[in-house]
Amino acid sequence: MVLHPKTKVRVAGQEVTFCCKASGTPVPKKYYWYHNGTLLERKVHRYGSRLVLRGLAPEQAGTYHCKASTEAGAIKSAPAQLTVLAQGQQSCKPEPEPSLVELPSECPQDATGSRYYNVGRCPPAPCAGSLADQSGCGAEAGRCCGVRRMEMREIPCAGSLLPVKVVAECGCGPCAQPRVLVQGRVTAADTGEPLRFGQIFLGGRKVGFTGYKGSFTIEVPPDTQRLVARFVDRQQRFVDAIKVLPFNRRGGAIYQEVKMLRKKEPVDLDSSRSNAIPLGEASGREPVGELILPAGTFLRPSGEVFGGTVKASVTFLDPRDMATASAASSDLSFVNAEGEIVPLRTYGMFAVDFREGESGAVLQTGPVEVRMDAGQVQMPEHLQKMKLWSLNPETGLWEEEGDLRPAGGSRGKREERTFLVGNLEVRERRLFNLDVPEDRRCFVKVRAYSNEKFNPYEQLEGVVISLINLEPQPGYPANPRAWGRFDSVVTGPNGACLPAFCDGQRPDAYSAYVTATMGGEELEAAASSPKLNPNIIGVSQPYLGKLGYRRLDHDDPNLKKTAFQINVAKPDPNNVDETNGPIYPYRSLEECEKAPVSANHLRFYRVEVDRYEYNVVPFKESDVTSWTGDYLSWWPNPQEFRACFIKVQIMGPQEYMVRSRNVGGSHPRTRGQLYGLRDIRSVRDMLLENTSGACVEFKCSGMLFDQSLVDRTLVSIIPQGSCRRTSINSLLREYLSRHPPVAESNHTAAFTMLAPVDPLGHNYGIYTVTDQNPRLAKEIAIGRCFDGTSDGFSREMKADAGTAVTFTCQERPVGRESFFQRLLTAPAEA
Repeated sequence: MVLHPKTKVRVAGQEVTFCCKASGTPVPKKYYWYHNGTLLERKVHRYGSRLVLRGLAPEQAGTYHCKASTEAGAIKSAPAQLTVLAQGQQSCKPEPEPSLVELPSECPQDATGSRYYNVGRCPPAPCAGSLADQSGCGAEAGRCCGVRRMEMREIPCAGSLLPVKVVAECGCGPCAQPRVLVQGRVTAADTGEPLRFGQIFLGGRKVGFTGYKGSFTIEVPPDTQRLVARFVDRQQRFVDAIKVLPFNRRGGAIYQEVKMLRKKEPVDLDSSRSNAIPLGEASGREPVGELILPAGTFLRPSGEVFGGTVKASVTFLDPRDMATASAASSDLSFVNAEGEIVPLRTYGMFAVDFREGESGAVLQTGPVEVRMDAGQVQMPEHLQKMKLWSLNPETGLWEEEGDLRPAGGSRGKREERTFLVGNLEVRERRLFNLDVPEDRRCFVKVRAYSNEKFNPYEQLEGVVISLINLEPQPGYPANPRAWGRFDSVVTGPNGACLPAFCDGQRPDAYSAYVTATMGGEELEAAASSPKLNPNIIGVSQPYLGKLGYRRLDHDDPNLKKTAFQINVAKPDPNNVDETNGPIYPYRSLEECEKAPVSANHLRFYRVEVDRYEYNVVPFKESDVTSWTGDYLSWWPNPQEFRACFIKVQIMGPQEYMVRSRNVGGSHPRTRGQLYGLRDIRSVRDMLLENTSGACVEFKCSGMLFDQSLVDRTLVSIIPQGSCRRTSINSLLREYLSRHPPVAESNHTAAFTMLAPVDPLGHNYGIYTVTDQNPRLAKEIAIGRCFDGTSDGFSREMKADAGTAVTFTCQERPVGRESFFQRLLTAPAEA
């Protein structure tokens, strides 16, 4: 399916056009349209690949999808939502929805003991189309609900007024068109060496190369539903990696680590004799099966039989080895007869590479036999359904090559074994799979939060949640026999629903291993020990007990806290305790996606190291569409985010909070006005006594959102404690004096500068990174700052490397206020 119908909003009486288009051999000519799953009559609507509905009535609202079919098969489109508004009904209410931000610690709590303030938000919902864009299949210049007007408020906080901009009114305007990106790194699954200058293909089109360190950036084409990328090693050391990459439709960048499987060393075969190659004999296990290559089966692409020595490399990906799941190709899906994309459960996949011994030219084969040991299949119902599949590298979908049928015992010492036998021919396709279509399917609801308070309004979007299906050893749920498939989904404003295999009869027939990452950083899962707490995990008893939730460190506190495992117990529709999530039947995807935050769900959270951020113009970094164009916006450009950090060294007996206060410095519209605050606790240097370091974010200097004048941000760095400034980096001081105006920095307990416009680097103690994803820009800059270099990355603080300013702090006498405290209680005097 190359064109999917798009979601539309219309007023009753208007008309709407939905379009779809499929490609294939032969070219699909027959299209069917469905409304809420019911086939629309072709005679009534006279549709082909486009469906036109005139004089819309409210009952025509709902979901629409199309299906294309030929004698080769069928494919369904993604569903599109049609909203039909009554005459005079507004699709964008002027009153904003509630949205809370946390105020700084010095601000008083309200009557309920909360320091949260409602700044409002406009839901990014589509608005009704105008008469001009009702027909045609081109891209509608859509209109969306957004901020029409903001108001400045002032909140009394510890003797001063804190400015905050709140949404006063919402209205329809042009939709934001954020860039959608996937970034990441391609490395070897075994050694971690990067894929240098590897080729990247989308479909059959080459779109670029990986960098020297294996890094890549892919811009996701508009209207993409499934992003299938192929990574090719030009030196042929690795098997081509075909990956279905998750992305965030709402814009911004998602970070993905891609693992490539090293090709097995080739063996020499005599093509005039029959040969057998074992599949999966590694690590002392019995092979899963074998590939039987009869005499005379090797062919040149012209069809001529090849008679010499063959260099044969068959690389088997063994699902009995848990470490191989990340290196598997595609997302283990196929298209069924109805045109739906449905999942497979793998018993092993293998990549073949046959070449002429002399010239290295690629060879094909006639029919070869694949034999699979039936003793490796523990679920008896799977023996009847086992098939051979090959991977279509352009769609990332597996296509059936043939069935595997039971046959007699093998030769020699393995007489007593039963084998499943099938045939395939090696032509253009090189990647094959021993798989079963598995129809016992569910969805698992997972949410990610910005900290372990699990506040509903502090959920994170753009987090990649990955779920690996495991087949546990009977009676040993923590010790899986094999993995069966994996899926990755990106969290939206209401979490993520991940497909998983499940079982209604035996809760532990399938288990799931779940992880979450954001910009390459792993999030922590809710704790399961010393005892299961339903309020922390997010699932009520008794269902929680049936799921057997265990975080990775459940039995061993030395293990990481970044994953959990559950039994995927299919919910019993007759048991009221199991009808509220976190596992949903496969047909209840919509219920899972729209479930309220009060419903059962599983949780991850970001580990915040005493970090606090306040923006005068509110912005959710995990949702790029929440950006508002304003002179006081911390990030002036929603297409490109520049993160700036200054490294502070602190000589003192403990760790200290350090604040950056960021005010307009040189721009006439913002001079003296607050942009935002950042608080961070310094991190101890493990090698230096009484020394810690802090990487403090500040607002970069540069153009404001109107792109007409540069503002040099006035940045004040203030440690919280009895501290005095003892040194400033000489290169930074010289730079600031050569680029006037020079900020007054006459108070010894703080450091003030008009921030540099240039990205200076570690020699100055300033770290600047630009990226399309604000969180990723910050993570990279923090890694460099900790390391004290302009291109390194560290999670261990090196407090004496690449610093901008040094403070010496001491324990102050009891009863004496620090400068920081005086600044809060009597700012004018201080």
